[in-house]
Amino acid sequence: MSRTSLPASTKIGFLGAGQLARMSSLEAFRFGIQVAVFSDRTENEPVQFMTPFSTSGSFESVDDMVAFAKECDVVTLENEFISSDILLEVQEKSGTPIYPSPQSFALIENKLIEKQTFENAGIPVTPYKLVASKDDLVAFGDEHGWPYLLKSSKGGYDGYGNKTVRSIEDAEVAFKELGGTQGRDILAEAFVPFTKELAVQVARNETGTVVYPCCETVQENHICVAVVSPAPIEEKYQKKAQELAVKATEAIDGKGIYAFEFFLTESGEILLNESAPRPHNSGHYTIEGCVASQFENHVRAVLGLPLGASTMTTPHAVMINLLGTHNRPAETDKMLDAIKVENGHLHVYGKVQSKVGRKMAHFTLLGDNAEETYTTARSITKSIEI
Repeated sequence: MSRTSLPASTKIGFLGAGQLARMSSLEAFRFGIQVAVFSDRTENEPVQFMTPFSTSGSFESVDDMVAFAKECDVVTLENEFISSDILLEVQEKSGTPIYPSPQSFALIENKLIEKQTFENAGIPVTPYKLVASKDDLVAFGDEHGWPYLLKSSKGGYDGYGNKTVRSIEDAEVAFKELGGTQGRDILAEAFVPFTKELAVQVARNETGTVVYPCCETVQENHICVAVVSPAPIEEKYQKKAQELAVKATEAIDGKGIYAFEFFLTESGEILLNESAPRPHNSGHYTIEGCVASQFENHVRAVLGLPLGASTMTTPHAVMINLLGTHNRPAETDKMLDAIKVENGHLHVYGKVQSKVGRKMAHFTLLGDNAEETYTTARSITKSIEI
């Protein structure tokens, strides 16, 4: 049921306390909404500095999360490291709604179920198979060719939980490292000949559905280093990716904000690769690049508010991920060019400790020409150290 008013006591709870919850929290504060956060980590996290309503506990403890949820009007996710069964129990025992709903989350909570869900909805996905033995590893390579990817069914991100295997020897080692010999489900996924990696965000609730522009994600070592929006591809491919993203959201009856990653193949096919039931790194450009950001629509969607427009406010937007360059207490250095450039926007996440390769900040540049904006953004951020 959609809302017509927002009492000052309205409180939204985030399961997870990292930068995604932080950026959604900033939008909640803008609406006068109180923010509560549940962290499963002992270290101080970005949102914990922003609110007095901070709780630490375990994502495996129903009691911990029930106590937290009872203090909130609605609870939402920042990550996928929780079981849908636990979420359902928390929702039932606390009486607090959780979005994405446990039922929606159950349809995509691990990579095998996710592939099956979208395949059953008629959405093209990358070729895959559950593998459980050396024979399975060999057979997949024989059918789809080497190299291919092995993925842990749950918990992988930014290259963690994924291994590229180029031989059966590689595959056996990776299978063991990913937990296959300890009973964890391992998915084999074929490499497809793609020309672009794409992403689309979708916000959906009882008031309607809003789809964001199709953007290109630039990957290095399984980590997104840059996003270009709109994607520099033909409009027909942009629209197809948007249509598939909406179809995928409807397939799980999603309420909230969702992100979908696609491959554009050499033959012009759009294949759904992965999904995320939360704001996504590929949508950070929407903060300045769109009328209503993915974070604003995250808050609107889970509270049952009318959704904001996803229209771009600029011809082109480029987002650059800024990764940790040192293992040290965090300090943003050599950032002058980034904060003085016209139409440039630096976002530092407030993580106390920097680690090499850790997502610490991002920089968005708006412009009239995609290639020029991308080149300038990469140049401006090249010297930043965190």
